[in-house]
Amino acid sequence: MTNSATSKLRQPANTFENDDVAYGQSIIREELSALARVADLLDGSFAVAVETILAMRPHARIVVSGMGKAGFVGMKLSATLSSIGVPSFFLHPADAIHGDLGRFTKNDLALLLSNSGETGEVVRLLPTLKQLGSTIISITRNTTSTLARHSDITIAIGDVQEAGPLGLAPTTSTTVMMAVGDALAMTLVKRRGFSREEFATFHPGGDLGRSLMLVSDIMRTEDAHCVIHRSVVTKKALHAITETRGRPGAAAIVDDAGVLIGIFTDGNLRRCLEKEPNFLDKPIGDVCSPSPITISPQQLAQEVCRIIQERQIDQVIVVDERSIPVGLVDIQDLLSHGMIRPEKS
Repeated sequence: MTNSATSKLRQPANTFENDDVAYGQSIIREELSALARVADLLDGSFAVAVETILAMRPHARIVVSGMGKAGFVGMKLSATLSSIGVPSFFLHPADAIHGDLGRFTKNDLALLLSNSGETGEVVRLLPTLKQLGSTIISITRNTTSTLARHSDITIAIGDVQEAGPLGLAPTTSTTVMMAVGDALAMTLVKRRGFSREEFATFHPGGDLGRSLMLVSDIMRTEDAHCVIHRSVVTKKALHAITETRGRPGAAAIVDDAGVLIGIFTDGNLRRCLEKEPNFLDKPIGDVCSPSPITISPQQLAQEVCRIIQERQIDQVIVVDERSIPVGLVDIQDLLSHGMIRPEKS
């Protein structure tokens, strides 16, 4: 097929194009309008739900359940809660009524989603949950449905009109439910003071995991980190650097108290060879670079990546709160973790 033929397939006829774009925009605006309305509907029940979750006992979990499209929203909500350190799992209501209700404990909290509040598979969970003594939070249309009347806390989303020509397929209602779930999760993040470092703990993989890794996750320590007293003769210091596991090409120079006072790198070696004919017999403290750039092990690895790229250096010393070196990050460590890409020749 020629490029021109392919182009014709990709470009809709003008008579339909404008109508389709306009209709697509109208659907999005319908859902935007519904989101604005549900934002105004949030009341004290939302705050009570937040407080109830915050007051959960240790080892308690939030068990999310919903049927059909609401169930898919529930899966996403459960995953979001887990990602912010709130133990949660999704339980399909059909599986629940066929034996999996045994996964509940009395300390667990049930978070049930149903637009109508009358979904049979969800409503059938209520007697057992009540018997177990589990707290029930529901996200549903109003407070008069069966689900709402038997819930301890109900977050009402209002009578949402589904978007589209039929107004039947779950569209706006699922958008609204997802937004309410996100609002609940992010309010918990705010209230708990959940940090970026804590978030990184639950996201160790992929680009997100790399972006949230800590310096302590990638730094070289122990026998891979060369620390030398300032009085050591440079010739011996170079031997120590060479013998260090991984050959970092740099050493942290410290004083009598073990506090960092300088760094010696390959760059220092080149400069000494050019300007210091007798440098090998001098103490390493006399030829190192004083007051080197440092970073804390608790900082994000992204920060050390920024420092190395902006300063155009190859190593950064990691120090504790007393300025004692505890590790080293080499540019090769960032390359091996995929945090920076090698330059193309």
